[in-house]
Amino acid sequence: MAASPAQPGKRHQIMPFAALTAAYCAHAGFFNPFLPLWLKDLGLSLVVISVLTSVQAATRMFAPYAWGTLSDRTGERAKLLRWGALTALVASAGLWFNGGAWWLAAVLLIMFTQTSGMMPMTEAAVAHVVSQGGSFDTKLYGRVRLWGSLGFMLAVLGAGAWFEHVGMRSFPLIVSVSLVVLVVFAYRMPDVKEAHHATAGAASLPMGPVLAQPAVRWLFASVFFHVLSHMGIYTFFSLYMDSLGYSKTMIGLLWAVSVTVEIGWFFTQSRWMPRVSLTGWLVLCALVMVFRMAVTASLASVLWVLVIAQALHALTFAAHHSACIALVSHHFPGSLRGRGQALYIIIGYGIPGVLGGLLGGQLSQHFGLGSVFWGTSVMAVLATACAYKVWRLRHPAALPAA
Repeated sequence: MAASPAQPGKRHQIMPFAALTAAYCAHAGFFNPFLPLWLKDLGLSLVVISVLTSVQAATRMFAPYAWGTLSDRTGERAKLLRWGALTALVASAGLWFNGGAWWLAAVLLIMFTQTSGMMPMTEAAVAHVVSQGGSFDTKLYGRVRLWGSLGFMLAVLGAGAWFEHVGMRSFPLIVSVSLVVLVVFAYRMPDVKEAHHATAGAASLPMGPVLAQPAVRWLFASVFFHVLSHMGIYTFFSLYMDSLGYSKTMIGLLWAVSVTVEIGWFFTQSRWMPRVSLTGWLVLCALVMVFRMAVTASLASVLWVLVIAQALHALTFAAHHSACIALVSHHFPGSLRGRGQALYIIIGYGIPGVLGGLLGGQLSQHFGLGSVFWGTSVMAVLATACAYKVWRLRHPAALPAA
């Protein structure tokens, strides 16, 4: 499993994708960590907050596959990305009006239905560009994801400091501004229709036989439990830190720690990934997730320990994500690529996001926010078991190089 060298021509080819990824992740950096705090500032309960933050995950149960199918059939990923960004921007105006929980749920539903399909389409397009002759270039892919991580880190740091001094009332303004930037970069994408039927044979592969493979089923099971474990961080980490007395600036810094190591991983992953098989990375990342969640649950009041736990994001997210993208790209080639990446989002981020938000809300309401992270530790144990099953099945030697 060796990373192929990044080619200068392909570096230039992926620049628009890197810029769009940076803009998308910057929007996520402004939005995701601070949405729960804004909803809390509006006076909503933990249960209502958990339901509203789960709207994003709910849209990931249908929107990515719908967008992925449409992009696979038309090849017009650039145009679809522009449409999604522009519609989300228009919908964000609804956040400026406090019409209650149902109004916010409707606004978030429209926004997330558009944005939740953007990353799978971008990932599918990038996977197509960085794959050559059955080889997945992790170095080139890492460069794209690096810019996304950098955009997220700068946004979360800036937003933490901004909200600390100005307050959460400005949250809708920041969201709309970040979406304006996203629209700009979406319109800078090359307007070229992808020749998605160019690969003979792969284009005609049906989904059923691929999903029937035990390796694919166990892969998606491991992704499901792994990301379900991560939902403790995505949905409840900011609220948990706030309850422990950490300032919004410190919360932003703690998020930035995880993204900083994520950037470091994506920049250097071509050096580390070849040392372990892709399925081996699934097992290792899940084991580290068990440790990270348990430490966050039990020692979050000790800052230096919490910083170390956040630094493990390099493995629990970055390494795991790269391994999953490579494996999904391998199992879902050609015209299946968009739908394969969409299934990864649905099974990994859609269903777990809904369950994590709703169950976490109930746990935090009855047993405190710390209990959420004990629950996610258990999910990480299940993810480890499923990942071990994938590893035992031993994929063929023709796996994508990494």
